[in-house]
Amino acid sequence: MSVPQLPLALRYPPDQRLESFIAAPPGAIAQLHELARVQGADWLYLAGATGTGKTHLALALCADAEQAGRRSAYLPLTAASGRLRDALDALEGNDVVALDGLEAIAGHRDDEIALFDFHNRARSAGLNLLYAAREVPDLLNLVLPDLRSRLSQNARILLHPLDDASRAEVLRDRAQRRGLVLEEAAIDWMLSRTDRNLASLVALLDRLDRESLAAQRRITVPFLRQVMDAST
Repeated sequence: MSVPQLPLALRYPPDQRLESFIAAPPGAIAQLHELARVQGADWLYLAGATGTGKTHLALALCADAEQAGRRSAYLPLTAASGRLRDALDALEGNDVVALDGLEAIAGHRDDEIALFDFHNRARSAGLNLLYAAREVPDLLNLVLPDLRSRLSQNARILLHPLDDASRAEVLRDRAQRRGLVLEEAAIDWMLSRTDRNLASLVALLDRLDRESLAAQRRITVPFLRQVMDAST
């Protein structure tokens, strides 16, 4: 029995869309939107430390492409290290591909050769490609100079850690999209009393979503304390 096609990129988390990314560098969202929807658009290279939103944008790119009726694929390279050639071969036939976490294969010669070959095939086939890594190509521990050269030819988007005002905006946006009532005092408490890494904050919001639904409670500071105390 065939599996029905999922509509509107439902394979990708609904919170992770281009329009929901907070504090993007100027022009970055427009560049990603073009890469998602326009064949022959400039390939992009996202660089930024952990927690700066690379995975959000990579998934959002794929969702945007599928919303436009194009075939897309997201591949976290940490999951393919050591067998990258097979993983990349499986991506043939897509219109848009996002490769996340280049640092995972840096220094692994076989994987680097596989990526170099895929890069060249993708360019010849007219595929749109996004790379994401913690560092720019010159700072990755690559053993293939030719691969470094290919990666360096892509237009770069440099992502920076969010400040507290932007973290608060992310929490407000995520809460609003879920229909959560998240008081400003609760946001201030989360930013001052918990891990301010964005991934940790979003994970906490996911937990609060479940807990508040179960308890039929608004997310207030007393409720936050209750939830946090229950986990210690």
